[in-house]
Amino acid sequence: MMATSRLTALTIRHITTMWLAVLAANTGAAAQTAVADSVAEQMLLLQRSYGGWSKTFDGKAVDYRRPFSEGERRLAWKQKEADDATIDNGATTKEVIYLLEAHRKTGNARYADAARRGVDYLLEAQYPGGGWPQYFPDIRFYRSQITYNDDAIFNVLTLLKAVADGEYGPVFGRRYRKRAQRAVLKGVENTLATQVVIDGKRTIWAAQYDKDSLKPATARAYELPSLATSESANILMFLMALTAPSERVKQAIHQGVRWFTEHDIEGYTTKIVVAPDQPTGRDRVLVVAPGEVIWARFYDLAEQQPLFAGRDGQPKKKLEAVENERRVGYAWYGGWGDTVIKRYKKWVEHHQ
Repeated sequence: MMATSRLTALTIRHITTMWLAVLAANTGAAAQTAVADSVAEQMLLLQRSYGGWSKTFDGKAVDYRRPFSEGERRLAWKQKEADDATIDNGATTKEVIYLLEAHRKTGNARYADAARRGVDYLLEAQYPGGGWPQYFPDIRFYRSQITYNDDAIFNVLTLLKAVADGEYGPVFGRRYRKRAQRAVLKGVENTLATQVVIDGKRTIWAAQYDKDSLKPATARAYELPSLATSESANILMFLMALTAPSERVKQAIHQGVRWFTEHDIEGYTTKIVVAPDQPTGRDRVLVVAPGEVIWARFYDLAEQQPLFAGRDGQPKKKLEAVENERRVGYAWYGGWGDTVIKRYKKWVEHHQ
């Protein structure tokens, strides 16, 4: 996966760690002259030596707004080499974007440097075929899957497209812009290759794929191989944002939007209701709602009908067949296709 050999990669990490130690030793003097952003400073502390970020710190979701104790700061430095960096839940992309904005506001060069290293990480993590694993460099088990789930790849492509388009000015020079452009082109190719074909027709996308076979794969037990409407909606929005789409991209958009128009659920919505007889005291139910349009979160890969699952990993055709905790704890329906269809009408006018 890595472009370098393991020996070279370890050498790079060693050099990087030494550089970070030097940086830490000199940060005090620099901070006296450079304007600091408290959130950005926390991000610098938690950035891994190879450029990415984890989505957790000390066993909990990261909260950059909370000042770290001295013990937490020491722990953060000890974890610089941890291989848990990820693009899941917006990790790495959100830090890069925040640091770029902090650099714009403060002029602090350290934030720009950290953002560049974050982009380096994203570029290195990309598979040769154009996709991204959920985690890198640790790609064991499900972490190796090409992951659209929770908009992981969508976030990466959006950031890299902004870099390629020169939106961040002097922070990313010509070399970075070209590298980002190549990565986006490869990412688009991977997106086209993973659009699911059923009965000879292109449909939408799964949430995650096996990195070798490019077949839809399982993530968590209740996230079965299936067509995923939430992720597919944002993929289509990204494709429609391309300024010069190829004919293949246009066809992918046409066919993806067609799928959304053919699989909507009209006249219903969902709501959480009080249910004293249920373990959580609540329940999620479908209710009649004239004029409303929703889509199921997942559709099966055979009949393309709504698909549900609980923690037992067994496919269900009805939401009520899923245990109560999962019924109320997951977004099984939503209006994801509505924004896509509205945007498509304008896109067609422009690209007709």
